[in-house]
Parts: sequence; structure tokens; C-alpha cells
Amino acid sequence: QDSSVPKRVGFCLARSEFPEVAEMSSFGTLFKVSTFGESHGVGVGCIVDGIPANLPLTEEDVQPQLTRRRPGQSSLTTARNESDTVTILSGTERGLTLGTPIAMMVRNQDQRKFDYANTAQAPRPGHADYTYQVKYNMRASSGGGRASARETIGRVAAGAVAEKWLKQEHNTVISCWVSSIMDIDLPADIARALEADPPTREEIDTVGTLAEDEEKDYLIDMHGRKYSRKDGSPLAPEEAPEGKDFASGKKLYTRCPHPPTAARMAARIQQLRAEEDSTGGVCTTVVTGMPVALGEPCFDKLEADIAKAMMSLPATKAFEIGAGYNACRMRGSQNNDLFEPGTDGLLKCKTNHAGGTLGGISSGEPLVFRVGIKPASSISQDQETCTFDGKAHTLSVKGRHDPCVLPRAPPLIEGMTAMTLMDHVLRQRARAGGPCKTLGALGQGEGKATAAFAAEPPKKVQKLA
Repeated sequence: QDSSVPKRVGFCLARSEFPEVAEMSSFGTLFKVSTFGESHGVGVGCIVDGIPANLPLTEEDVQPQLTRRRPGQSSLTTARNESDTVTILSGTERGLTLGTPIAMMVRNQDQRKFDYANTAQAPRPGHADYTYQVKYNMRASSGGGRASARETIGRVAAGAVAEKWLKQEHNTVISCWVSSIMDIDLPADIARALEADPPTREEIDTVGTLAEDEEKDYLIDMHGRKYSRKDGSPLAPEEAPEGKDFASGKKLYTRCPHPPTAARMAARIQQLRAEEDSTGGVCTTVVTGMPVALGEPCFDKLEADIAKAMMSLPATKAFEIGAGYNACRMRGSQNNDLFEPGTDGLLKCKTNHAGGTLGGISSGEPLVFRVGIKPASSISQDQETCTFDGKAHTLSVKGRHDPCVLPRAPPLIEGMTAMTLMDHVLRQRARAGGPCKTLGALGQGEGKATAAFAAEPPKKVQKLA
């Protein structure tokens, strides 16, 4: 036999014949991020290569996003208690980047490996336990290993660094919020208005926060309006019992910047926790201050790389940009975004059905996309499944798990968005030999929509008033 022909095992090349090992834990071309660590290991983190020198950077620039994604935030999330405190190990000196690789690490503190003892025999339905075992003939014995959402800590940290650079260079702002949980959606008119004039991150975190009074059985928003804890329906003043105010109640972080919808979402998540079940939903992201001409056709189109970035996150199952599937129902005369004069020699679009790209290249309009996330697979209900060797088995997953991951998802999506955009900005700057243009103020939102909707009483209360 010709010795140049690789040996085969079944239909696969023998492992020793692979010419190289793919970089499965790395992302990017010029801005390159590699993540490391497992959910129940010593720690998790990332190595970031491609950050220019002299960018002001300390842990204080990175920590806020990690704090927004950390577990144990409220009763809507997993009870695992991690501070997720980041340490920059290399790549900076006296608060400035050196232009060399930046290593960052977060140590795990609250591992409970015994919670996963019953998954040693049977893979969790809907989880990666089975496919990791088949692929590698090995898997992390607890916590999901690299398939755990704790792997995303490295992405969030790297994304925070990229965000700071994008903001400094182009005034680029990334905002992500929860627009749907299970069958509860933002009202269509409000969803459209928020996409056209996106909320700030601070608005998402404050307007989307509720407080609860468990004894009196109600939720209350930042304006003092009360909602039923059972289903989130608004309570008229004469219906609402006296009890805790917003400041003294236990906080629930939904990251939905519309209090009436946030109340319904919070009530549904708490119901599912009581039923030992879970659910998914949709996050909407808008990027303003978009540099023009990002994207490398044909296979590295901007929306293609954004889609890959989003679908690489745990539990993501859907992606759409701009009008998305609704565009498939339109006529061309409805869907086409007509041009008008912009600024700095650029054109602007009167509408943004395309979501900020044309032909896979950024137009300077806000980048608008949505990501669908499935229900968390680790639930405590008994599930009739089978063991790894095919024997019937009743599995109940113990431990601390999110009934819905959506409230913690925005920092993950923002981080991957920032990583993708910075990589494309560096590629375009290398191609053009200079900075990228933006539409300036024309590519920014007005910052009015969220405040207006947040201050507006729920319709039931308006009618009763």
C-alpha cells in the first residue's frame, strides 16, 4: 500500500494523520481572542491579542460587564454565588495597554461538583453531555465543562476591552436588551421604537429592574407602580396593598426596558422556577456609531460573522438581522431602504429594514439584530431518558440552574458583538490605510424612547385613572 495514503479509522482519518489541530477555542483574525477554563475548574479567562498600545485599561473597565452576567443576581437566575472578580495578568502597565497579549482570569469560587453526580450515568437531555462524550470519548465530570455558560466569562472580558477601544475610536455604542421571554413579547410598537432609538445600558439595567414584596405578593417598578407577582398584571392604586417600596424591595433584574412587560416576564420566570422548569426567549441588539464599510465579501460578510459569533454562544438557536423573517413577507418597494444625503460624503438611509448592512458590508446605519435562546436544559423535573449505554433511566438534575438565562444574556451578546466589530474595523483600516468613517450624529439614537415608555403608566392603570 502507498505509504502516502493516510490510514483510516472507519470513515475518518486516523488522529495522527491530521496535519494540524484547529483553533477551536479562538475567535477573530486581527483581533484574536482565545478562552480557557471549565465551569468547575480553578478558573476561566481569556487571552486577547491585537489590542493597540496605549489604550487606558484596568480591571475597572472590564468588571461592570462581568458583574452584569454573574450568577446569583436575583431570584430570576441561578443561586450559584460567584463574584466573578477579574484579574488582568499581562499586557498592561501603569493602566495602559502595551500592545502585547492581554491575559485575564476569573477564579471559580462556588463549585458544587456533587450536584452533578447523577449525570455521570445519563446525559442531560438537551445538553452537550452526550455529544462531547461521543466526540472526545471524554468530558468534564461536572458543570458542563466548556459547554457551560461560565466559558463566556472570557468572551465578556475580551468584549469589554474591544468596546472601550470602539467607543474611543468611533463612539460606537452597543445596547442589548431582553425583548421576549417564552410567549411574552414587548408590544410591537414599543419594540420598533426601541430599535429605532435604543436604550442605553444604564436604562436597560434601571428601567428593567423590579422590586418584589413577597409578603404582600406584588412587584413594583422604579416609578412606584405595582404589579401582581402571579402573572405580572398591573394593579390599580386601590388594588395594590401597602408594603415595601422600590428601594426596600428585593431586586429582580429582567433587562427588559419596559416595566409592564418586565413584570410579566419576572412573574413567568418565578412560576417556572416553582415548577422546576425553564424557558427561553429573544434578545435584541442595536449598535450605533457604526463604522462604514465593515465586512469582507463573500464569506466574511459582517452579518455572517455576527451570526457566527452569536450562534457560538451557549443555548443560542436563532439569529435574524434587520427586518429578518418579516422581510420575506414584504414587497421590494416596501423593503428597500431609500437613500438620502448623509455627512462626510456618505449617504444615509431613510429606513433601516436591512439592519445596517448592504451586501454584507456595513452602511453606517445602526446594526440591528435579534438572537433566540432556548430554555436551559438542566431542570429538576424527572425526565424519562436513558443512560450512556442505552438503559432506561429517570433523570432529575440537581443543583443551581437558571430557569431562564435571558436576564444574564445581554453582556454575552454585547461582548461577542464588540469582538466581531473590532476585528472587522482593524481589517478595514488595514485595507484602507486609515480610519473608518461613520455617519456621526446621524448614526446615533436620540435617547428619548426608553424614558418616555418607562414613565408611561400601564394601559390598565391609565383607563382606571
